[in-house]
Order: sequence, then C-alpha cells, then structure tokens
Amino acid sequence: MKQELLSRIRSCPNLPSLPAIAMQVLELAQQSDVDITEIARIISKDPAMSGKILKTVNSSFYGRSQHVSTISHALVILGLQSVKTLVLGFSLVSNLTRSKSNGFKHLIYWKRSIFAATAARSIASKASMVQQEEAFLSALLMDIGMLVLDLVTGESYGQVHARSKTHEDLAALETADLGGNHAEVGGVIAEQWKLPPLLAVPIQHHHDADAVSDPVLKRITQVVHLGSRCADVFVDEDATAAIADVRKELGALCNLSEADSDALLKEIGTHTKEVASLFEINIGAVADFESILRRANEALVELTLQSQMQASELQEQNVTLKKAATTDGLTGLFNRAHFDHFVADQFALAMRENTQLSLLLLDVDKFKSINDQYGHPAGDQVLRHLGKLLRSAARAQDVAARYGGEELCLVLVGTPKIVAANVAESIRRAIAAQPIVAGTEQLAVTASIGVACYEPPSAFKEVAHLLKAADLAVYAAKHAGRNCVRLFSLAAVSGAAA
Repeated sequence: MKQELLSRIRSCPNLPSLPAIAMQVLELAQQSDVDITEIARIISKDPAMSGKILKTVNSSFYGRSQHVSTISHALVILGLQSVKTLVLGFSLVSNLTRSKSNGFKHLIYWKRSIFAATAARSIASKASMVQQEEAFLSALLMDIGMLVLDLVTGESYGQVHARSKTHEDLAALETADLGGNHAEVGGVIAEQWKLPPLLAVPIQHHHDADAVSDPVLKRITQVVHLGSRCADVFVDEDATAAIADVRKELGALCNLSEADSDALLKEIGTHTKEVASLFEINIGAVADFESILRRANEALVELTLQSQMQASELQEQNVTLKKAATTDGLTGLFNRAHFDHFVADQFALAMRENTQLSLLLLDVDKFKSINDQYGHPAGDQVLRHLGKLLRSAARAQDVAARYGGEELCLVLVGTPKIVAANVAESIRRAIAAQPIVAGTEQLAVTASIGVACYEPPSAFKEVAHLLKAADLAVYAAKHAGRNCVRLFSLAAVSGAAA
C-alpha cells in the first residue's frame, strides 16, 4: 500500500472503531485465565445484545437441540469462541451499517458479507476445522476496507467500485487507482482493533492466501476466500465463473463432488436468509441456488467443455515439450542428455538386481569424407537414415540415442553380450546392404560398431566404465578395417596393451 493512502487512513478522524462491549469481551477472551462469569456479566448488561445472541444460538443455524436461556448457558453450551464471535459480529455490524455512502452500494456490500460469512462457517464445518467461528467473523469483516476506502477517498471509490465487473477484479482496480486495496486496508483496521491473528490474517489476505506461511492461518484464509466466492454465486449478475470456481475449490479443500458442492451452496443460500435476519441486515430479494444454477447451466456446460479441451491441449503440449526436450531434432533418436540419464539409471538397476545391460556404440565410417564430397545435407540424410534403422532395432524397454556427431548408440536392457553382438551385426549388415539416397546421389555407407556389456560378476563398477568399454570396442572395430563389430573384453584390452 502506498504511504500516502496509509497516512490518509490513519489521520481520518471518523474511522470505524471497535465498540466498547466488543473490546471488553475480546480483552477478557485473550487472557490466559479466562473468566467466563465476567464475560457473561458484561454481555448481559446489554439487553439488546443478549437478546440477539440468545435468538441466534437457538436458531437452526446452530442446530442445537437443547434450548439456551441465558448468556452463561450459551457460554457453557456453545463455548467462548461462538459467543465472542456473535458479540463482535453484532456490535460491529450495528456500528458499521450506520455509515453513510459516497456512491458505494452498501446493500451489495452487506449482502456479500453475510453470504460470505455463512458460507465460510459452513465450509469450515465440512472441512472439520475447529476455527468455524473465526471463519464466520473473518468473512463477515473481510471487506471492511471497502467501507474505509469509501469514507477516506469519497466519490473516487464509488467510481472504482462501479468499474469492477466482479469482486475478484476489485482489488487490482483499487491498487491501480488508489494505491492500495480493501484487503490491505482491512489489515490496517484489524491491527488498530488489535484483533487476534486468526481474524486479522484472513481479513488482510483473503485475496492472496498463498502469501500466508503459517499452515493454520493459511487454511482459514483459504476458507474465507472460498466463502467470498460462494457469496459471488448469489450476488454476481452472471454466476457461471463463481460456481465453477467454488466447485473446483471445494473439491480441492474438502474433497466434495460437484453434486455435493451444489448441495452445500443450496444450504448456504437457505441459511444466509436466516442469518441476515438475525443480524438485521437487509439483503433484498435473493434467488435460490437452484434458480441461479438453471440460468448458469448452459454456460457451465460450455465452460466445462472448454476446460476439458484446454486440459487436452495442455496435455498434448506437455507431451510435445517433453519430446522436444529429450529428442535429437535431426535423427529423431533420444538426445545425449536423455541417454546419459537412462543408461545411468539402468546401470544402477542392473548392479542392484544382478541383470545384464548391453551398450552398442555405432560410428559412421569416413563420415567427414561424405560431408566433404557431397555436402552436409547428404551427411544429415545419412544420419536420419541410420536413426530410423536404430529406432526399428530398439525394443520398448530399450533406448536408441544420438551420442554425438556421427556416433549413435543403442542401450539394450536385460540383454547378454552374445545377443547384443548379434543385434549389432544385424544393424551393420543392414547399413552396408542398402545405399542411402541423398538427393541425386546413392551413397554406400558402412559403420563400425562397438559392443560392451555389464554381466555380473563384472569389472565395471560404474556407468563410465561401460561407456569407456564401448568406446574402446569402436576403436578396435576401426583399427580392424572398419565395417565390422567388435565386442569389448578385458582379455583383448590386456593383449593389446602387451
């Protein structure tokens, strides 16, 4: 929030204040040795407040079978948190509804607030959270910053509010035009009132729950934001986006199906009408959820189809990106990075499970001469042809890759050296038997292939040993006159060294 706006808020002489009875109850409730009797006495001194609390706790909203006749009884039956919530809620709503508007529509504000509060408590209950009362009160007060901005900035706020198509758009418009949004302002007011974090944090962060690090506070903030989206279902002219969001978020937060989410929204609509009358808030005419859903259904079906198409397209894009990240563009084989990762994993697995792993390393004979005599496009065509041949030789569990330059390789999983040598010889013969067409030229191409195999017990203790062995086998094939296969063996190496 910009310092200029913050200064205007703090210097405003008629900011909303915490009513005396609310301050007393809040202070007593935060003490380590809470005096329930004293809290009951303070509340009972206000007959109007006492009457509202008793009427509320005996309503269907709380669903108590036992009739509660006194504030002391309410504290025992419902607990301190429930009664504290009602005291704060009733006293604040009574104070705040008297404020004058400069063009900002207070009817819509209170309609959203009471729907959000009822929804937040219902969702917290579904999620088996103990902070149900805090969720209710936080959602009831989360938009108090709107009242403050209306008070401090005058007609400017009415104009900003009129431009926002949905409540979700409002915070960004407020920040752009006024230097801060209603959630941030709500945080300032909560700080001035010395509200506990369970109330202050959800008020301040109900539009950015991910910014909250504490897991308990983050969860209640998510519930408050979801309560706000439930309110949008009943307040927005077009509820389609809000219904879709609520279904998605209820599924993630409470594991509710689409049908269960709709049932909860219907229940919220019913309860809110009762809660609004208890808090003496005028919410005007409100359509029931089934009517809202009927109007939104056609758009929801279209939105669902769009989402499914987007998900399908995203999946295809992910497959394409993954393929691009692991594939050599010229040959269509896997690239070196994928090969390195795969062969290392398979070598470790072979060592653990005492199985075989074979590696074929293929080097095109006199490849530089092909490029020099026929040009690089011809060389590229040779590599493409050999890539296709190597892919056809690979089984589902194997990997054929471009090792680098004119070197290609084939990893044969669970394959002994004799079988690997036979595969290499088949590939060599196929290459030598068929000239490769490159433009108008027919190129006679041969390859030297080295084969190395991990067969327990083995002298190879790491994958680098297997790679070096295959490389030495290729060198042996080249040294033997090219166009042949050589199988690495320690004996052959020792003999060459001698």
